[in-house]
Amino acid sequence: MQPRPTGRGGLRISRAVHRRFDGRSAASLDPDLRRFAADQARPYGLALREDLLSEGVGHTYAEMGEALLDDLALTGDRLTEDRPADLLLLAFDVPDVQPGLANTLRLSRACPGQPLAFAIGDQGPLSPFTALRIADRYARTGACERALVLLLEQPALHYRPPGPVELPEHAEGVLLLCEQTDDTRTLTVDQSESAPRPAPAPGPEAWRSSWPYPEPPPPADATTGQPLTGAWTAVLAGWHGEGPLLVRGTDRRTGRTAELHQP
Repeated sequence: MQPRPTGRGGLRISRAVHRRFDGRSAASLDPDLRRFAADQARPYGLALREDLLSEGVGHTYAEMGEALLDDLALTGDRLTEDRPADLLLLAFDVPDVQPGLANTLRLSRACPGQPLAFAIGDQGPLSPFTALRIADRYARTGACERALVLLLEQPALHYRPPGPVELPEHAEGVLLLCEQTDDTRTLTVDQSESAPRPAPAPGPEAWRSSWPYPEPPPPADATTGQPLTGAWTAVLAGWHGEGPLLVRGTDRRTGRTAELHQP
């Protein structure tokens, strides 16, 4: 096995693979999903989506991630015990349909090197930018030569949310292979501060303060239908590992913005 990295260079995205997922995961019909959704919704008086629960709609991120790892191997960028991954980050927004499953641990076991793995949520469509920024900072400690960043979204929310939510039109995933480099062509991520949040309204529904924003305006580009992955697939469609990258994202609910730049 090759020695672990000792340099302190940042990361550069060297390969990207993308896949759209049709059908559904078998986990979407698991009775545990109904129990989980009911437990989550009950304290807030939210109704379940009985249609989705009965039909079985949605995907599990573990299966989506494993498919993308297989796709990465087909590109020639196969990870091996001599060329392992050191870090795996899963960026998502919509919850998984298989509650209780540690998706990142399952994906880590599928990778040579069984990398340190965790997920980034509660960032809306900006979670990919947060994941890449964390991965780059980790690489600069000298502890990461290769990182895998998975951007995954599936369209099924099995309860009715208390406020406006922008859901994807279909299940889609992007996998970014990032490798450490000592030159100046490393990625950089800039993220804005959160917009000021209004004070919670008094009364018995004060819990809705987590949804204080008015219904968002239509997005500037409504053609992708993919809040989390759309900006990435649009930019990466004609990119094959060479040339600069510039990806911008906006969380229209909070007003936060982010930008990835790679020379």
